[in-house]
Amino acid sequence: MTVAPTPTALALPGADLCVHCGFCTQACPTYLALDDENDSPRGRIVLMKALATGRADPADADVIYAHLDQCLGCRACETACPSGVPYGELLEVVRADALARRPLPFVSRLVLFAFARPALLRLAMAAARLARAMRLSRLLARAPGRMGIMMANVEATRRFQRTNGSRVRRAGPSPTAPAVSSTPQPATSAPEPTTRATVAVLTGCVMEGLLAPVNRATERVLARNGYRLADARGQRCCGALHAHAGDARTARSLARANIAAFEASGAAFVAVNSAGCGAAMKAYGHLLADDPAWHDRAVRLAGRVRDVSELLAEAGPLRVPAPTPAVVAVDHPCHLLHAQRLAAPPAAVLGAMAGLRTTELPDAAVCCGSAGLYALVQPELSQRILAPKLDAIRASGASVVATGNPGCLMHIGAGLVRAEVPAVTRHPVELLDDAYAAFRGPDA
Repeated sequence: MTVAPTPTALALPGADLCVHCGFCTQACPTYLALDDENDSPRGRIVLMKALATGRADPADADVIYAHLDQCLGCRACETACPSGVPYGELLEVVRADALARRPLPFVSRLVLFAFARPALLRLAMAAARLARAMRLSRLLARAPGRMGIMMANVEATRRFQRTNGSRVRRAGPSPTAPAVSSTPQPATSAPEPTTRATVAVLTGCVMEGLLAPVNRATERVLARNGYRLADARGQRCCGALHAHAGDARTARSLARANIAAFEASGAAFVAVNSAGCGAAMKAYGHLLADDPAWHDRAVRLAGRVRDVSELLAEAGPLRVPAPTPAVVAVDHPCHLLHAQRLAAPPAAVLGAMAGLRTTELPDAAVCCGSAGLYALVQPELSQRILAPKLDAIRASGASVVATGNPGCLMHIGAGLVRAEVPAVTRHPVELLDDAYAAFRGPDA
């Protein structure tokens, strides 16, 4: 049978690696939630092949795309797959093909349009911060439908600390007493760090717009561990949301802008505190594979991208006492664990706080249901996928959930707000920043 020369057809060799063993099914959140083979990775690969080879009835295309739309793109199947199927790449290619046949949902088009335009993005983030400052996000967090989900996500970006069940507003580093632990404590003052490489921090879209304290904590912690900071003027959205949605053209345009900005910074590394952004930037070489003017530059930049936990693990990092006796539940962002295959570096960040009481959630490797725009375009299914994680957090007794991605921080945090679970989400680097501030004093 003649195969149409579409991007999906050209990607078929990757799909052909699938031997339909089924290991991926138990790693797939949508299969576990829906119990439908069409909503498993191997089932979706069959559907992709049917689309690419013309074996699918055009009348069934909407049904096929519905199953592909319900995929989170979490890539847990890649970790489980013994055959090395590049499922994440296949999904993006198929969605790019689909975009030529049918438009994205309106809410997706609106968000992607704004994120690709700095002025609109700043306006949207300012409006969200205003809603948060006026307490509208708290008031509307339990409203039905997408409005409630959106407002709960905004409310989850409010930086709080909870200790012994009480909620305290975080206006800056909080010098609380360290936990009592049998773990040997560091000396009375941490040694001065070795001078290390220069890094430029990806400020990001949502991270700088709604979670700016995480960026500032990232900068302070990197500096405390000896890294020199450089500014990357002109940096843009990383393009991850666009690539995942199938808008490869815009994703490539944003990637080129970032490559130029970070090259001009002169930094040896690009530090990223967002798992999804880090995975996208590490794949710039693949994204621009067909662009001879930019491919080599993309590969070089991708090789300099590091999650902030990688840089800190390389540095040590400096150990100090934990700043709070609270139990911290650990959840792994999908694009850190499955896409970047990083588990040890984030653990090293938390391990730098001597005496910190951590517990890994039983489903820590399972997607929370955030997945970029997923919670907005698939609200019911995203909440269904989140529910077991909320139950696990409640059962753990943790008052803090540590996770290294803004989408996870917001989605899990929103679920905690709506379910009235007495816990908050924090980025691991925020916790380490608090520990350094507590150890040296708030004015150090």
